[in-house]
Amino acid sequence: MRKFWLIFAQTVTIGLVVYLGVLTLRPEWLATLPASFASFALPALPASTALPASTGMAAAPPVAADAPRSETPSGMNSFRDAAKRALPSVVHIFTSQKARTRRHPLADDPIFRHFFGDSAEIDHPRRSGLGSGVIVSADGYVLTNHHVVEDADQIEIAFDNGWTYSAQPIGSDPETDLAVLRLLPDKDGTRVFPAIALGRMDEVGVGDLVLAIGNPFGVGQTVTMGVVSALGRSHLGINTFENFIQTDAAINPGNSGGALVDAHGRLIGISTAIYTRSGGSMGIGFAIPISTASDVMDQIIRNGSVTRGWIGVEVQEITRELAESFGLPDTDGALIAGVQRGSPADKGGIRPGDILLAVADQPVKNPQTMLGLIAALEPGKTVAFSFRRQTQPVRLPIRVGKRPSFQRTEH
Repeated sequence: MRKFWLIFAQTVTIGLVVYLGVLTLRPEWLATLPASFASFALPALPASTALPASTGMAAAPPVAADAPRSETPSGMNSFRDAAKRALPSVVHIFTSQKARTRRHPLADDPIFRHFFGDSAEIDHPRRSGLGSGVIVSADGYVLTNHHVVEDADQIEIAFDNGWTYSAQPIGSDPETDLAVLRLLPDKDGTRVFPAIALGRMDEVGVGDLVLAIGNPFGVGQTVTMGVVSALGRSHLGINTFENFIQTDAAINPGNSGGALVDAHGRLIGISTAIYTRSGGSMGIGFAIPISTASDVMDQIIRNGSVTRGWIGVEVQEITRELAESFGLPDTDGALIAGVQRGSPADKGGIRPGDILLAVADQPVKNPQTMLGLIAALEPGKTVAFSFRRQTQPVRLPIRVGKRPSFQRTEH
């Protein structure tokens, strides 16, 4: 009896394994079985059922009800429509720079000249780089990062379908790390380029799904998915003007200048930097918001450069210790640590030790806010600045100057 029972159990086990294998790999075979066999089909799991942790698999995260989705042939949710809208507008940027020469530090040494002659120049090999860009207008304007095209004397833009075009720089803004290029048109000038749709930052929130599109490591056009992790990131030491979108969508070297798009395929940011210790993505990437990028782009296209307001002060963040020593109720504002001689601030009566509270009636939360508010002012315009001087409120009219051109420090 025991032997019979073991044979029966083994037979049932083998049969069940075969059935599950057919159900998984060839379910259409079961459709040909008689109805009596079909009644033994296992019921499908409800959509809300989570897979047990012991399987090593995780259930797919829920998708917001209002997010646009498409159905793939397999029936799984997909954001292929958003990618399809944005992909044609994201291009690869290849740059090269002429070999530079510099005078050898030992060029004046007689012994050096004896062995090496009068040649005192050291040649450096031609440098090349790669990045990404986004076409923002049908007539060929492209947004990218300043550091992608900095010092390049040749810029080539390649589409994912293999088409390549030369591009000319229109202008750049190192302080936001943005640059505008323009694709050189065909001979007949009739080419219309696939421009991306622009999103709105007031519609973007933490937790929104985003896609990062670019050319990481030069492998080709790539789409990664994540969410908006944070908004308004600053104090990172990346740019002068910082107001980044933080995302966990994978961004790697080569993605710089590429697109960060929302679930509708609309551009909401220009990928610009990553936090990394290994050279690859660690799930912390930063993008320049479209609101900033659009403003910079419009000024560059219109004027060839970006003009910002400036008053000539050095500021310091107000810590809790400073707030207590100054008798302040909170840490809002910016402490004037220095005033440049002959600057608009100097002429307007601003003194070291003043605490700036508002610019044109816009509250100053911290030095970064102050920098943005002053930069947005029109040079030559007189604007009211509100201060706290010792214990007294002070309101001064300041004639805003033009911010000096950015000078990069050579290392």
